[in-house]
Amino acid sequence: MQSTRTFSDRLFLVLKGLGMGTANKVPGVSGGVVAFVAGFYEEFIYSLKKVNGKAFRLLINGRFKSFYRYINGRFLGLLFLGMVISYFSVSKLLDYLIEHYELYVWSVFFGMIIGSIYYINKDFKDWNYRTYTAMAIGIILGAGISFLNPAKENDNLWFVFFCGIISVSGMTLPGFSGSFILILIGNYVLLLVDSVNALYDTFSDIFKGDFSFTENTERIRMLTVLAVFTLGSVTGLVTFSHVLSYILKHYKSITLASIIGFIIGSLGVVWPWKKTIYKTATDGSFILDSAGQKVTQNYQRYIPEAQTETYYAIGFILLGVAIVLALEWYGQKTRKIK
Repeated sequence: MQSTRTFSDRLFLVLKGLGMGTANKVPGVSGGVVAFVAGFYEEFIYSLKKVNGKAFRLLINGRFKSFYRYINGRFLGLLFLGMVISYFSVSKLLDYLIEHYELYVWSVFFGMIIGSIYYINKDFKDWNYRTYTAMAIGIILGAGISFLNPAKENDNLWFVFFCGIISVSGMTLPGFSGSFILILIGNYVLLLVDSVNALYDTFSDIFKGDFSFTENTERIRMLTVLAVFTLGSVTGLVTFSHVLSYILKHYKSITLASIIGFIIGSLGVVWPWKKTIYKTATDGSFILDSAGQKVTQNYQRYIPEAQTETYYAIGFILLGVAIVLALEWYGQKTRKIK
């Protein structure tokens, strides 16, 4: 698998990682959907499944090249490189866009999810009472999650580790938004904003030759939280991949039907005109800026006052659908070439 990739394949794989990383940070959007639509979902799950006892034995014995080939290292490395880049670049741009063009951002994601439903469903032919039941259960679970109320922030390291496991679920389960679950359990800002910003500031300080952050207890706490969160994420990725690999092998039709249902149910989470204020602070409603003023969080959706906004939003929904169709076209093109 690794030797057949051209330079353009590798570049697009990094871009796909960017897309997955960005999607994983957006509440209501699943990075797994990006993998599914872009045509590398099964390879992603298969590669993660290879991170097992045999892989660790190769690593411990110093057989690094064998370990790298065994786990499909080039594929995973390029994909995760894109994800890391997204957390320090695209995700910050996304935060800005959500704050200033919120309605349109949610409209694009809403369109992308609609396009994803079409993409997954169009080639699925195994409809029967079991798959219809699985889809219905998926819809109920996906819709039910959107009505839950957020909890308060909790920085207990065991809980943070659990959050790491949950957060990557969206990468392995299309339609399941790990970042939205983090909002519901109260740790979205702590784990995907504050801790990431702390790491960014730390790299910036090191680049400047400033190591005073080592005496900053709050910075060290945030870096510790991020390290534990990352460890939980890796654990979740490996665990989910083994479970999903087995399920896809033995219950593929039911699994795909469930995924379709879950994605349909998740439409309620990213409905552009839904009025929702996510509680993301320790007091459950807001945070304070450096001046002690209340700061409204980014993830508040509203009903537009002007008809023009509605027309623009519909246009961005269509753009979201077009993005998914373009990804599908690219995936089909590359598969034909290979």
